[in-house]
Amino acid sequence: MFPPIPIRLAVFDCDGTLVDSQHNIIAAMTTAFRAHGLADPEPAAVRSVVGLHLSEAIARLLPDAQADTVPAVCQSYIDAFRALRERHDHAEPLYPGVVRTLDMLERSNAILAIATGKSRRGLESTLDRHSLRDRFVVLKTADDGPGKPDPRILLDAIAEAGSEPGCTAMIGDTVYDVKMARSARAYAVGVAWGYHSPQDLQAAGAHEVAADFRELPAILEKFWGTDICASEQSC
Repeated sequence: MFPPIPIRLAVFDCDGTLVDSQHNIIAAMTTAFRAHGLADPEPAAVRSVVGLHLSEAIARLLPDAQADTVPAVCQSYIDAFRALRERHDHAEPLYPGVVRTLDMLERSNAILAIATGKSRRGLESTLDRHSLRDRFVVLKTADDGPGKPDPRILLDAIAEAGSEPGCTAMIGDTVYDVKMARSARAYAVGVAWGYHSPQDLQAAGAHEVAADFRELPAILEKFWGTDICASEQSC
């Protein structure tokens, strides 16, 4: 009897990995801060917390805030982002090469999933705008468990897809994606086009950092084509 064929699972982050949403995120955060009489956040500081659960991201931006300020700013951010999403000029463009790369991965019999710090409503809106929702068999969001870098949503995605950590690659643009992948004992692939630098991704423990989407299929094929996919990653 032949052993079961390992399920190749590619799990993507969303913001900063599939879509460039930084301008909307910064705009919504600025609106939320102003609604509470706070000074505008620095764009670099906002980019640095993309990927975290919203409440943790805002807490990091407001380390000296009173206890009731962070939840209030969170709600203002949600309201501001929702208003932006409803505007006719709302844009969260796909990064170049996304669709072609997803096509190539599907042809290689990989299963695709998402693990993101976005809300489910926000993620589904983004995927529907780009006609991508049906490409992913599992969607895990901030509504499904603790935020990154806690590995819970990634481990749940792996289990739901019927794969295992040693056959899973987590692809993301932030150190939180990398740390989540390493904690889950999955393969950590950083991307250089997002919101954290390649140097930071490497320092966080990325196994590989892709310069652009065209490199991802070869990186993942190399990973899946080795005996790494027979056992869990070592940390």
